[in-house]
Amino acid sequence: MSEPRIAVDAMGGDRAPEEVVAGALLAVEAFGANVILVGDEARIRPLLGGAASDRVAVVHAPEAVPMDQHASQALRGADRTSLGRAVELVKSGEADGVVSAGNSGAFLAISLVKLRTIEGIARPAIATVWPALKGPSVLLDSGANVDCRPEWLVQFGIMGSAYARAALGIDRPRVGILSVGEERTKGNAAVLEAAALLDRAPLHFIGNIEGKDMFHNVADVIVADGFVGNVVLKACEGMIGDLGSVMKKEVFGGGLVAKLGAALLLPRLRGLRKRYDYESYGGAPLLGLRGNCIVSHGRIGRNGIKHAIRAAIEEARADVVGKIGQLVAGEMVTKV
Repeated sequence: MSEPRIAVDAMGGDRAPEEVVAGALLAVEAFGANVILVGDEARIRPLLGGAASDRVAVVHAPEAVPMDQHASQALRGADRTSLGRAVELVKSGEADGVVSAGNSGAFLAISLVKLRTIEGIARPAIATVWPALKGPSVLLDSGANVDCRPEWLVQFGIMGSAYARAALGIDRPRVGILSVGEERTKGNAAVLEAAALLDRAPLHFIGNIEGKDMFHNVADVIVADGFVGNVVLKACEGMIGDLGSVMKKEVFGGGLVAKLGAALLLPRLRGLRKRYDYESYGGAPLLGLRGNCIVSHGRIGRNGIKHAIRAAIEEARADVVGKIGQLVAGEMVTKV
């Protein structure tokens, strides 16, 4: 396919539009990205500069979706906002993917209405790339659906498997469901029923996994409802951030010998920080829609936006939407 065109919600996020525009320019320089910035043109144009600006288009949208606005309100005014207009570009075929660090609830609602779900998918799910010890895993749902039916969990497994194959290059992804024990008898009613259904789905289901397995590559795809997935994600983000602060205080706060040792450890510590830094992944794909959508953290900076655009490009190139459709079709055939 030709170079994917990525629409970016320039007004979405805590640090928009400055950091979003800067990240888009970095993506053009690093990946040759074809970017469409959507937002208040009077605020975007002064931020553009350098050779990379020649490869950036601007589409004017007069309003931005506030981070605390209810999804239903955002939906009603979507045609006037940068987020709604960016999603509309994907719907019309003018863009091959969309990135936003703005209001994630509004992003979900607007995308669901404008793009619709893939046939056979009831609800889209946020798929977070999880930095496990021996390579990344995919956790979904990470917060789009807090109450889930068992059949939705099966669809999350199918979507995660397709994404792991297409975007992460894993030939036969191992799919596990997050539960309170490894035994098949452990779990709540939804997990038990979903596990039985996953056994018959067109994927490589390995059974239950526990919280302790999250960083050890026991599974390539980790299935959970959005409530559990989001709690796990935020808990681990907080733990990693706090651990970094504690290490910095303990290692660099000692005497001369401790500081000399810290200087030797510094390159390793920087590598560890980068490995678990959510900005290095950029964003999480919103899977199950008829379009490539990347949800980024509201606090993300220019480096994160750059990598979010890269993620959107890779998803479009790998035809993740088409591959999910193929797997879902296989699931529907097995039920007949």
